Amino acid sequence: MSPLQPLSPAGTLGDDELKELSLARKLVLLCIFCIARFLDAFNAASLYCALPALETSLGMTESQSTWMISAFQLTFASFLLISGRVSDVYNPKVVFIGGLSGIGVISLGAGFVNSEIPMIICRALTGIVSSMTIPSALSLILNTFPDPLQQARAIGMFGGSAGVASIFGLLFGAMLVEWASYHWVFWFAAIVALPVATACVFIIPPQIAKTTDRLEPGASKWKNLDLVGVSILTVALILFIFAVTSGSTDGWASAIVLVPLVISISMVIAFFYWETLLPADRAAIPPRTWFYSNFSVLFALGLLPFFWWSTLFLIFTNLWQNIFHWSVISTAIHLFPIGVLALAASFSGPLSRTFSPKWIILTGLSLCMVATVLVAIGGAKPEDYWPYVFPALVMGTVGLMTAYIQATISIFRAAPASMAGTVGAIFNSALQCGSAVGLSIITSIEASVEASRGGPQEYTGRAAAFWFLLGIVTLEFISVSYFYDRSTDHEPQPTHGDVCPAQNSTQSREKLDNSI
Repeated sequence: MSPLQPLSPAGTLGDDELKELSLARKLVLLCIFCIARFLDAFNAASLYCALPALETSLGMTESQSTWMISAFQLTFASFLLISGRVSDVYNPKVVFIGGLSGIGVISLGAGFVNSEIPMIICRALTGIVSSMTIPSALSLILNTFPDPLQQARAIGMFGGSAGVASIFGLLFGAMLVEWASYHWVFWFAAIVALPVATACVFIIPPQIAKTTDRLEPGASKWKNLDLVGVSILTVALILFIFAVTSGSTDGWASAIVLVPLVISISMVIAFFYWETLLPADRAAIPPRTWFYSNFSVLFALGLLPFFWWSTLFLIFTNLWQNIFHWSVISTAIHLFPIGVLALAASFSGPLSRTFSPKWIILTGLSLCMVATVLVAIGGAKPEDYWPYVFPALVMGTVGLMTAYIQATISIFRAAPASMAGTVGAIFNSALQCGSAVGLSIITSIEASVEASRGGPQEYTGRAAAFWFLLGIVTLEFISVSYFYDRSTDHEPQPTHGDVCPAQNSTQSREKLDNSI
């Protein structure tokens, strides 16, 4: 099997410059990027345990407290694209350090807040600065590791750190709330982020922050940002996520849901029309992006991972604490296999050198389907944990994390290297939007079934939610089986000079056939 092509433009950045970086320094850089990803996931997961304390301390209602989670998700997902575009056009090192510094400063201030509105504002601002770290970190990772095998491992570690942080955040947040106070949930993020951001100023070398595949070097950089396009899409995503997160509490037929939903859909249509009017070099997401080999199917796959894990978190934390009366720490410990196995599965990136990513992804989705069936038929009693829930956590996490890692590697290979920040933003937006939309639907299904079949004390509503989740996983399996083009796995990475991605793919296959 032919070797994989590098995902980054590192080979054109100057091989001599990159060779100056020792393996030890590259590993230090990777640890720093993983810490940033860890903090993003920690900020989302750790607050679940702090919500009861926040409700009591700040006098918040339950609906108000949910905005502590929703405000972060809303701004984080909505600002990923503009952060990715800025990272591609300007210096990803500056964007990364700015985002990490912002996390530290805002988290430090949030620890001193004692009012609900300023606290929600702090959470929204944290989501904005957190969105700056993901696309920029991915750009820097791809430039730091020019070797395809090292790239696969690095991207795997970066993705795996989010899974570890989700469980560690839940467990560590529980310990901080129980043994200290909820203030330390915020201060912990500040204690980690500020020193790391300061160190990045000196540790991140300037050569990995260069973007050599610059489209119009003589043009003003701001013209390549596509401010109109990213602004339209950012507002559309804010309205869309607000609508779907409000649907489960205010009702899907209410004006507060329908009005922003209709406006957001109209703005998304307007965004794609606007992109067709711009030269491809200046568009935030050129229309041809969706026609790069396997890009669309991999984007669709990105809707699943966080949706699946968030569903398990939401259903089992509620069931175990409110129905089984387990402690917060006991609940986190029972979910701990997710973190451990997510870290182990994050090393699966190099498998794509031996097997086609298609078969790896389909194998992972198969394990996820079996896991979802297990939690749908068992889990109603505490004694169901070992025969049903634990095997589901093992198979689902290993399968889904493996598929997620392969999808991440493949989607970067599908698009030009100069779009690394934008591609990272698009894929991570899919992860966040899938979770936000999916959880709203899951909550509505669970509530409607429980209303007619025994209430929250019964498992029927939760089982119905899991059966719906199984349908989504099955749909993803079918789409990858049918739409993923395995023949393009080892073709060179496209460039902005490719007029038609599909045509370029066909020409590459013809050259390959002629050479055999």
